Amino acid sequence: MNRLITIEGVKKTIFGRGSLNEIADASKALNASRVMLVMDSALVKTEICLRAQDILRKNRIKVFLYGEVTPEPDPSLADTGAELAKKENVGCVLGIGGGSTMDVAKAVAALAKNDGKAVDYIGLNKVKKSGLPTIMVPTTSGTGSESTFTAVFTDKSTKTKGGINSPFLYPHTAILDPELTLGLPSYATAYTGMDALIHAIESYTSLKAHTMSETISLRAIELISENLRGAVFNGNDMDFREKMMMGSYMAGLGLAMAGVGAVHALSYPMGSLFGIPHGVANACLLPYVLEYNYPGNIEKFCNVSIAMGMDVDGLTPRELASMAAEAAWDLAEDIGTPLTLNDLNIPEDAIPDLVKGAMKIAVPIMNNPRPMTAEIAEKIYRQAFEG
Repeated sequence: MNRLITIEGVKKTIFGRGSLNEIADASKALNASRVMLVMDSALVKTEICLRAQDILRKNRIKVFLYGEVTPEPDPSLADTGAELAKKENVGCVLGIGGGSTMDVAKAVAALAKNDGKAVDYIGLNKVKKSGLPTIMVPTTSGTGSESTFTAVFTDKSTKTKGGINSPFLYPHTAILDPELTLGLPSYATAYTGMDALIHAIESYTSLKAHTMSETISLRAIELISENLRGAVFNGNDMDFREKMMMGSYMAGLGLAMAGVGAVHALSYPMGSLFGIPHGVANACLLPYVLEYNYPGNIEKFCNVSIAMGMDVDGLTPRELASMAAEAAWDLAEDIGTPLTLNDLNIPEDAIPDLVKGAMKIAVPIMNNPRPMTAEIAEKIYRQAFEG
């Protein structure tokens, strides 16, 4: 391994049932007596929002609620939130919700201390200095945003999707309370769980992977593969929920260290052009990309197949490696996530635009374990159209 490896990340992680109660102490540790709470427009109507505000207020922390986040958020949401954060002179930003909410919260915190708008920072290492400190509390076991340095946005005006990527976006504190996922519907559990699995698989097989990331990512594949079906079909079982949340968090750590690959690159334009939720788009494409990718690293894809529970008896390494795609297909079919573009009402004549958009997602394309060209991307999309 003749290359430099730099490992950065979230400074503090708190895991366990009821750990939402730690948000007040976490805020005080940041000397924040005024906190901006970022949530999505649906979650603000739930008990989670009331509980969070109550915990903070009982500890004499003033709360400013920003509950405007939408799925596939536009960068302007971060701009508006940052203006509120500056106006109210908050000491930290608390994001409670799914990936979109946490991404907006991270961007709000950065923009509160950096000039300009969110669109100015789309790309790599464009944020120049630290923002406000952040506390991230996921309510799904999927995105891993609580452990990453990325905030992804969909620019509605240009129909493009991209991320702010900077070490300054790493959260200060991640609070992982599996009880918050108990109310997640089965379908949302399914597609967010598949998103986490893809983070784990792609970071494990990424060309940037290294010993530490591989160890974490492979364990994440095992945890998610062993527990996602149970979380979908027995959503009140805390054992499944706990293990899924830990798997998702570990997948996020792996992603932050090693990046992702072609599944993500090909899924991005499905979100920007057709509004397909990120996890749904990822899950749809996974088997087709795995079928293409596995010859790029037979040994690693053997390990992926084993981690996903495939039987190794009597198989050659190449045969075992190829089973990763079958394992992904079986899992998606079992939990009910769509497996074709046709299922998602994406027309076949949109494929050229999807290819064009995917090839602009340069870093995941370069991380992919097997070279990805526009011609290959088109072939994968066409395979995914009918299944």
